[in-house]
This record gives sequence, C-alpha cells and structure tokens, in this order.
Amino acid sequence: MHGRRPEREDREQESLTRIAIVNNDRCKPKKCNQECKRSCPVNRTGKLCIEVTPESKISHISEELCIGCGICVRQCPFDAITIINLPSNLDKDTTHRYGPNAFKLHRLPTPRPGQVLGLVGSNGTGKTTALQVLAGKLKPNLGKYSSPPDWHDILKFFRGSELQNYFTKILEENLKAILKPQYVDRLPKATQGTVRDLMSKKNELGNQAEIVELFDLSKVIDRQLSDLSGGELQRFACAYVCIQKGDIFMFDEPSSYLDVKQRLKAALAIRDIIRQNRYIIVVEHDLSVLDYLSDFICVLYGSPGHYGVVTMPFSVR
Repeated sequence: MHGRRPEREDREQESLTRIAIVNNDRCKPKKCNQECKRSCPVNRTGKLCIEVTPESKISHISEELCIGCGICVRQCPFDAITIINLPSNLDKDTTHRYGPNAFKLHRLPTPRPGQVLGLVGSNGTGKTTALQVLAGKLKPNLGKYSSPPDWHDILKFFRGSELQNYFTKILEENLKAILKPQYVDRLPKATQGTVRDLMSKKNELGNQAEIVELFDLSKVIDRQLSDLSGGELQRFACAYVCIQKGDIFMFDEPSSYLDVKQRLKAALAIRDIIRQNRYIIVVEHDLSVLDYLSDFICVLYGSPGHYGVVTMPFSVR
C-alpha cells in the first residue's frame, strides 16, 4: 500500500498547473543576493527556472520549469514570490493575464439583456478586471500576453457561448458602457463643478428631477463635488449613471458609504433602469442588497492579487 503513494502523488502533480506570482512592489533584486535563483533546485540542474540579476527590475519565474517546491518563496527576503498549484482544467479557461508572473483571471461572467448580473467575491480576485473586459475597455488576451490574439480568435474561443454573442454586439453595434467607479472618493480629483451642473450635462434620459429625488440629492444639488461626504458622493455617482443613455450599465459597489434606507433606494433605482435590450452588472459585497438587486449572480474566488476564477451563474429568483 505504501509503495503506491508516490505514484498517486505524481498523478496529482501532473493534474495541477502552477502559477508563479512576483510582486512588482516587493521584488528588489538590487537589494538582495538573488536568494530565489541561488536556492532553486531546478536552476542547480542547469536549467533557467528563475532568471534574475542585480540589474534586473524583477525576477522572472518559468511556470513550465517550476516544480512547486516552494523554496524560493521561503528564501525571498521581501516575501515577493507566491507559487500556487491550480487544477489543470482551469488552464484552458484563462481569460486574461496582465503579464509574466502577474494576476490571472479564469473564465468570465455572462451578462444577459434585460436582467441584472450580480458579482460577489473577495477584493483582488478579478471583479474589476472582469468589468473592464465586459465594458470593452480591456481586450482579453486569453493568457497570451506576449502575443495577444485578435478579435477573430477571441470570438472563436468563446464560440457557442452567450459571451460570443455579447462580444459580437460590442464590436458590431458599438455598445456604450457606463461605469460607476468603485472609489467614489477620487471623483472630486477627476472632475469639478456643482452636482446640478454636472448632472445637467449628462441628463440624456430626461429623468434628472426624478433621480435627484430618489437619491436624496436635493439638499446638496448646488454644492461643489469637493464638498460632498462619502455617502453623498456615492449617491451622486449612482445617480449620474442612471440619467445617461447606454447599453451596458455597471455599478461597482454602489452601496458602500450608504445606510440601510439609502441602499434600498439605490437598489430600487438600479432595478428601475432595466430594459429588454440593456445589460446591467453590479459588483456588491452586501449580500442582502445583491440578493434584492440581482436576477442571477456569479461568484469570484481565488487568491487575492494572484488569480481569480468565475463560477457558473446561479439564479436568485
């Protein structure tokens, strides 16, 4: 019985794919003795699993040669390296990777017209990356960061799925995506003016008065954006999206800074903009708000800052 254990462990290792993450901010080859390279058993055999010199900006780890021993992780004086074993069946579902030894997203949520898609997951697991891809602002490279595929290959990759139709519409019909950003406290640095002036410039649906009332913005309508509190900025940001014409509406954490009553009103306003030909996507950590808002949800899990995996959609209705 004991003699079979190594064989079973070998089979388990073969069924895994490794990702090696090197933190750009922590890796400092000029301030260390390249312990990762010196201690790597693969490097000692003459192969270049870890490449780094004192002049390098960052270490490079070959995921094909890495055996997952974890020695470099323990030897790095700056805790800059992470080695993670993943099931190999995820490798064919890679949607995007930012570069060598960088964050990797597997699969994508699937929006549906006339319904609200909810996304939930830990910070750093790819929710914002997924939004950027679905908004058409980030072209998915399918993990081929050194030679990114063209749209023909991307559509072929998603062939037979709802995402093929979605991306085809983005390309052929030039769908307009409107995003409510996650960090509303940065808005005053990006734009200036009063709430009234800024909303009047974007009142494309002619519903400004109704939306202002729904989000309780009447008392701050003539204030400068820089004078608003966090909750007021959040309500303004949500209202700003709800008065514009668009095809894809995205709300990144619309309930942060809001109390229970304000969260309910924000949820009502978002549900109110549902139309048969519109896509609505909401990222939310408040599960009660997400349950109320969404028609179906996708969960993102993984290792924050290293990789993220999108589940199949779950119905909440």
